[in-house]
Amino acid sequence: MPNYMLLLYERPGRMQGLSPDEMQTALEKYMAWMKRPCYRGGARLAHDFGRVIRIENGKPRVADGPFSETKEVLGGYYMIEAENYDEAVKLALDHPHVEYNGNVEIRETWGAREM
Repeated sequence: MPNYMLLLYERPGRMQGLSPDEMQTALEKYMAWMKRPCYRGGARLAHDFGRVIRIENGKPRVADGPFSETKEVLGGYYMIEAENYDEAVKLALDHPHVEYNGNVEIRETWGAREM
């Protein structure tokens, strides 16, 4: 069965307006979602900007992020298993990130069947 990545994008500061009780509720929703049978793994990204490698004048150059100009940042990912894109979308529709941040990108990973 194919695996799909749910790329969780967030608008900086969006969750900061939540009260402690609202933040606890959000955390509980995320933790509950990870107990679903389709869940295969995931992680929140650290609060740094990372590094980016770009080719300049034919040579690789390493620089600090950010990686692109955008109002949203990639905050983390979840890996799920689903029969197809339609099922992956259906599974992701009730992910708490949709409620709290509103942007989840779904991408199929390249598995052994394509090698």
